[in-house]
Amino acid sequence: MNSKEYEIEYFKEEGFIRKKCKKCDSHFWTRDKDRDICGDAPCEIYSFIGRPIFEERSVEEVREAFLSFFEHCSHKHTRMKRYPVVARWRDDIYLNIASIANFQPLVTSGKVAPPANPLVISQPCIRLEDLESIGKTGRHLTMFEMMGHHAFNKRGEEEIYWKNETVKYCDEFLRQLGVDMNSITYKEAPWVGGGNAGPCLEVITNGLELATLVFMDLKLSPRGNGEISLNGQRYNKMDTYIVDTGYGLERFVWASKGTPTVYDAIFPGIIAELVDAAGIEHPMEKHSDTMAKIASLSGTMSSGEIAKRLNITPEFIKNILKPMESIYAVADHSKCLAFMLADGIVPSNAKEGYLVRLVLRRAFRMLKALGIEMPLEDIILTQIKTLRRSFPELQNAGDRVVEIVSLEHRRYGETLSKGERIVRQKAREWKQKGEQKIPLDTLINLYDTYGLPPEFVKEVATEQESGMDVQVDIPENFYSLVASMHSGEEKKGNEEPFAEKMEEKTKTIPATKKLYYEEPSAVEFKATVLDVICGALPHDPASPVKAYDSVVLDRTLFFPEGGGQPADTGILTIKDESRALNVVDVQEVDGVILHKIENGGISKGAVVSGHIDTERRIAHTRHHSATHIVVCAARKVLGGHVWQAGAQKGEKRARIDITHFKRISDIERREIEVLANRMVMENKDIIARFEDRNEAERKYGFGIYQGGVPPGEKIRIVRIGADEDVQACAGTHCSKTGEVGPIKILRTERIQDGIERIEYSAGEAAVEAMQAREELIRKSASTLKVPYEKLPVAVERFFDEWKQLRKENERLRTEIAELRIGSLKEHAKEISGVRVIAAVIPDADTKEMMKIASPLSKDNFLTILIGKREKHAAVVASVPAYLKDEIDASVLVKQVCEVLGGSGGGKAEIAQGGGERVEKVEEAMKEGLRMLEKKLRNRMK
Repeated sequence: MNSKEYEIEYFKEEGFIRKKCKKCDSHFWTRDKDRDICGDAPCEIYSFIGRPIFEERSVEEVREAFLSFFEHCSHKHTRMKRYPVVARWRDDIYLNIASIANFQPLVTSGKVAPPANPLVISQPCIRLEDLESIGKTGRHLTMFEMMGHHAFNKRGEEEIYWKNETVKYCDEFLRQLGVDMNSITYKEAPWVGGGNAGPCLEVITNGLELATLVFMDLKLSPRGNGEISLNGQRYNKMDTYIVDTGYGLERFVWASKGTPTVYDAIFPGIIAELVDAAGIEHPMEKHSDTMAKIASLSGTMSSGEIAKRLNITPEFIKNILKPMESIYAVADHSKCLAFMLADGIVPSNAKEGYLVRLVLRRAFRMLKALGIEMPLEDIILTQIKTLRRSFPELQNAGDRVVEIVSLEHRRYGETLSKGERIVRQKAREWKQKGEQKIPLDTLINLYDTYGLPPEFVKEVATEQESGMDVQVDIPENFYSLVASMHSGEEKKGNEEPFAEKMEEKTKTIPATKKLYYEEPSAVEFKATVLDVICGALPHDPASPVKAYDSVVLDRTLFFPEGGGQPADTGILTIKDESRALNVVDVQEVDGVILHKIENGGISKGAVVSGHIDTERRIAHTRHHSATHIVVCAARKVLGGHVWQAGAQKGEKRARIDITHFKRISDIERREIEVLANRMVMENKDIIARFEDRNEAERKYGFGIYQGGVPPGEKIRIVRIGADEDVQACAGTHCSKTGEVGPIKILRTERIQDGIERIEYSAGEAAVEAMQAREELIRKSASTLKVPYEKLPVAVERFFDEWKQLRKENERLRTEIAELRIGSLKEHAKEISGVRVIAAVIPDADTKEMMKIASPLSKDNFLTILIGKREKHAAVVASVPAYLKDEIDASVLVKQVCEVLGGSGGGKAEIAQGGGERVEKVEEAMKEGLRMLEKKLRNRMK
């Protein structure tokens, strides 16, 4: 980057000198004319260990000093409350990774005004990219607070402030804390991230980077022809230019205490408890000198290099350093989990739920390795108690944290119990392939699919006594690698979305006036055709491949598909013509609404009358309002962690997917239904209006983004009652909850780990659903010839009788099988020294033949059995244990089933299958015997 970017007036005024580091060749600014290194690790060791940089301060004191400084400086900054650690306002990342992430992408792009300008915030952030380093380096954290002051400038407008003031403020804040100003260096380090870039200064003292000052003013050129080259890519200047600073709160506290690690500075109480629970001594008690030396070098070299330089014995590493690394990591992870769980993340196998489970299970494993029996949930509660003055909101989630963590611990134990068999199977597969090592992609798959940590896989796969002994190499960055794979929303396939295809065709067309907002009860309207786009494909890829014309009107009542609500349908009638055009789909592209008609023939400028399908619209409107009501009721019953994970509204029913950590019980389902209908009967107002985004976020919080993140400075907010439910929503809604009509929950189900689906009907559809269920009950009672009220007793009695008959049936099957075994043994024939039973058994099913084949194989008989029924033939084959390495029952069954027009499979000892070509039973048996004879003859050679 051009050196002129760093020629800042303040540096000149204060007598700073620009130098080049003799170790890393980076340029830096310093007041010290004798300094020849940049001061950053690894060029300089941590010289503050045991010698604090300034007077000791607590986390609360440093945070308040920073926020107050910027509130009262010449550019009075507005103090902002923290944002959640789960990035609800973003659709590209799951966790909040920096204070600037609060304002991306809408504010940073200039599309939306900042909530205040300038502003200051201390934002809890989570980054899992360095997960393996936690506890080892002494400085890495998963959960940290990024103190930042931000100024959002726009070209052509009055500047808030830029580089000069930013550096000046930094210098003044450090001076206020008591930092030796000659020890401070500002290292030039151009910043790149998220499609943006800009000059950057890293603020360093005593080997420790305390802050980063980013001057974001570049954006990546989409065509690669930008004016500025940086890191092999081309950039252009942004319309905005932004002061993006990050001061590490925990690092400032560490610098003020001079402890060997940042963990000792931030978590002294938790670490003391964990050390005591593990039955070990903190190394600072007996090895303070050694620990201080290790800490001072930790930023400059690896742990192996430090051990070699200080002559540290392997016993010291194993018995003292390694346990402390795990204790430090648990202390860090427990704080991270306190914020993740309190802010509403539910453990699952996807998105942010995957990441919280990753941290949970890493903490479980470390506690077990340390021999600490203290439940993880108790450690997290201790963190919440410690944090209560700064973050009182965390305490509201205490009960939920205990329930989730204890449930996850039980599930983790079940996972490991089942995992041993899975690992053994995988190890055998690799040994059979001649491989002596389980590859990395298999390790990742075992963790991703089955939740099996690589340490557990290694423990099982390398057991020599079990005959496994397969090599497992675990990369140091395994967990970081897995976390990075799940840190952001995956991009869809290569197929270009409908909106992107149409953008070029619609960019010159004015936005359509949305009458469905202005006149929500209207069903007819008049409009003028602004354009006709010929040959546009239907939005639904499942639709027949047929070209439709898309009509753009100046105004419309037709609601376009969005937010899980299907598009309106209806007709367009051309003025002075009797011909009606069927509107089969409606889509919106950047404010332009496209009406897809299946019988074309309309011209630009034509005047049309539109009529929407009223019944369809009313049904969708009721179901959309019902969705908000059901989610509101679910949050009241299940907890504040409930978050919408998907929705679909139809004419007869709707569904909502929500995050929840366990199955919804029948009692909870009924309670949700009662609460939802109570809201309906209370006939609360449903108010929809456009509001300023920042104001809406301030008033209602980020829960407004339950249904997704809409673009724009103004967003449509839908409120029910006295703000009982508030969401950003573009859908059609009733004006009162009473208009929704009755709500009937049809069923609930778990669609994936951590996601529950609630399916329901509203209005007339709910009445129809209840009537249908009533009819089922009536028919069932009629069939059993009992009154409605006695139906449960009658069903239970019939079920008990059925179970008794089933047991009797099983007993008779066993007796028949035993009788048949004796008869089959008598007709066995010998092939190449092997006793073989091959028989076609009329009316026998697979279960019956399995009962016959299993004991026969134990008696060293090889069997091929075919059960012949009217329309299906079942096949079972079994092989004695002494022959399973030479003859595979599954291969034998597949060969027989192929003749029968079916398939089969199983294990080497026993397999099953079948087919529909019953007439070829005898031919199939001959094929099986032919294959068997061939294999047995080869065995004798």
